[in-house]
Amino acid sequence: MRLLIVRHAAAVERGEGGFADDDRPLTPEGERKFKEAAKGAAKLFDEPAMILTSPLPRALRTAEILRDAFGAGVPLKPTTALSYGTFDELEGLVTSYPKDSLVAIVGHEPTLSELLARLVGASEAGPFGFKKGGMALVALKKGLQPGAALEHFLPPKALRELA
Repeated sequence: MRLLIVRHAAAVERGEGGFADDDRPLTPEGERKFKEAAKGAAKLFDEPAMILTSPLPRALRTAEILRDAFGAGVPLKPTTALSYGTFDELEGLVTSYPKDSLVAIVGHEPTLSELLARLVGASEAGPFGFKKGGMALVALKKGLQPGAALEHFLPPKALRELA
């Protein structure tokens, strides 16, 4: 199985706009830039069997944009496993798909960099920090356990250039 890990696009900063942290939407520029990055991703990667996303507005909208870039037929499923859930919950969801499929997940930092570090067997997440709208593709060997192969680690600017 391959896992496409996506950090949500640029959102309204904490404490701005009168939004509670969980309610922060994407900024207009963040949405515009991620639409281009998602087009680049659709050129580079196979269509996902599923897009699992945090239900928080900034991640959900990012997932919707990603789905639209691949085609409206890609199913999208919000799950609290990507916002306030546990690693075991996420693993249960991801590994329920066929071994030859690509599953995309859209979530938040620092959870995503910690997940990526764990998958590739790194001792710390620092080198794997995702820029807003950035993506990584890993080939999983045994679910969400160490031993995965990092195939791509792309900042949003590189994805936009592919569009």
